[in-house]
Amino acid sequence: MLNLWATTSGTWINVATVLLGTALGLMLRSRLPKSMQQIITQAVGLMTIVIGVTMATGLSAIDAGPIDGIILALLVLAAGGLLGEWWQIEKRLSVLGDWLKARVRGGGRFTEGFVAASLLFCIGPMAIVGSLNNGLTGDNTLLTLKATMDGLAAIALTGTYGVGVGFSALSVLVVQGGLSLLASVSGAIIPDPTTSPHVLLITGTGGLMILGLGLNLLEIGQVRVASFLPALLLSPLAIALAQRL
Repeated sequence: MLNLWATTSGTWINVATVLLGTALGLMLRSRLPKSMQQIITQAVGLMTIVIGVTMATGLSAIDAGPIDGIILALLVLAAGGLLGEWWQIEKRLSVLGDWLKARVRGGGRFTEGFVAASLLFCIGPMAIVGSLNNGLTGDNTLLTLKATMDGLAAIALTGTYGVGVGFSALSVLVVQGGLSLLASVSGAIIPDPTTSPHVLLITGTGGLMILGLGLNLLEIGQVRVASFLPALLLSPLAIALAQRL
């Protein structure tokens, strides 16, 4: 079994780049006019939509019995959304963000920044597959690439939301670090995360959620993205059931 650093190195690098990006964003924030900050956020929003659509296209590659991958994604997204609303996940994340805001005396849109950045940085194929690869083989290449992208996104998001973006590093540490550690002890359960239908459904469903986040960043709508988080947990169960049909 690999040691702790080998299995989680990509996560620590990612945490560092988010914090660095937030620091740079705070330095530049007071020097850029509001119109420039807005255009940077719109650029991130557009790229977020592209990433979400790209992730969602992987649903068509899922081979899990007679049910098409897109139909499976719709089912888990609807079921997950209902559970998320029942559990009030969106509200609970906001409460957590407000609690952090009070503790660090963060101002402005602290909670929005914490929630938006946490979802953007933790839901996606690079986060999931990269963490699994890091935990299974010690290869942190994918997470290092993701860390670079997240650092740049943190600069832009901080210009709009403020210091709350930096606290999403805690979410990155818990989610990616947890996945890497889980993969390191599970070993052969997921021999190839890039072709596993379980991982493909998780990342594809996550892509639809990322698409919703992009719409929020562009202020086109207000999709309650966090409410769909249970869909990621339901995805492996949906694959298992579909394969038995």
